[in-house]
Amino acid sequence: MSVPPVHDFQDIFETAPCGYVVLGKDGRIELVNRTLLGWTGYAAERMMGKRLGDFLNIAGRVFYETHVAPLLRMQGSFSEFAIDFVAADGKPIPMIANAAEGRDPAGKPLFVRLVFMKATDRRRYETQLLQARDAATVSLADERETSELREQFIAVLGHDLRNPLASISAGARILGRDAKTDRDHQIVAMLQSTVVRMAGLIDNVLDFARGRLGGGITLDRNARTPLEPVLHQVVDELRLSSPGREIIEEYAIDRPVNCDSSRIGQLVSNLLGNALTHGASNQPVRLRGATEGGLFKLSVSNRGEPIPAAAIAKLFEPFFRGTVRASRQGLGLGLHIAAQIAKAHEGTLTVVSTAVETRFTFEMPLR
Repeated sequence: MSVPPVHDFQDIFETAPCGYVVLGKDGRIELVNRTLLGWTGYAAERMMGKRLGDFLNIAGRVFYETHVAPLLRMQGSFSEFAIDFVAADGKPIPMIANAAEGRDPAGKPLFVRLVFMKATDRRRYETQLLQARDAATVSLADERETSELREQFIAVLGHDLRNPLASISAGARILGRDAKTDRDHQIVAMLQSTVVRMAGLIDNVLDFARGRLGGGITLDRNARTPLEPVLHQVVDELRLSSPGREIIEEYAIDRPVNCDSSRIGQLVSNLLGNALTHGASNQPVRLRGATEGGLFKLSVSNRGEPIPAAAIAKLFEPFFRGTVRASRQGLGLGLHIAAQIAKAHEGTLTVVSTAVETRFTFEMPLR
């Protein structure tokens, strides 16, 4: 039977994997182990009889005298405080320390024992974390500033585009009055349809910028304004800009709808434009509107290829565009703005897409 080795407690003290210091009741060093001497490069006689603060940097000295020492007197111990030793070569050594005060039966201090662990790697890691946090904060601030400038630019650009577009629209009306041949009428119709499409894009840009800059989608609700004439006008404009495409309207709106009719028209225009762009060109697009069960419901449906599930998840995000013919490329804001208009009306805009049809449905409460 083997006999366990007898531990040499002097050797445990001297070669422990941590620095060990004992201060007398006058605060001067009475004991220091070889581990700490090896880390700092001091000889034992150089440290004995000196105050601990003589071997700390200025910040560590102030922290020990004004924070650690008073708390030791109050509570008898202090755990895991960071402090820097200054080695014999003048270089700082980051440490993590624990301290405990020994007292006589009357509560008077007899000594202070301190244990030190080197924390060079830990301090480096903490510094890197702080640097990464600061870099991320700066990057986020830069991104926010860039985003605000971009959205302000979009708002100004959208506003300034309205003036030349109004001139083009007025010119098209003048040409329309003087048109004589079928070709003249076709050119005027093309100009007018382009103006309508551009006006819709500008409205989307301005609404997007306003929403991002804190204004949100503004509403001018009026339950007395009939909706059907507004919807008819939207459909007529899109028929003009998409000749040869069939749009079927079905309405059963038998109650007043307290909404912003122009915004609802914008929502319908965006949904119909999306259906005309992505739906099968040889199949009709259907627009249905009805008041039923305390709700106003409006849907736009089309035949054609179903929307992929991955695309549906992003469909109402700004600047998202599916696969579109180059001639019909837009900004990718139409469905996003439509969803924001629905939200402003305390309603919802949803989509279901199958092999049979793709249907967008807007619902809002009748109040």
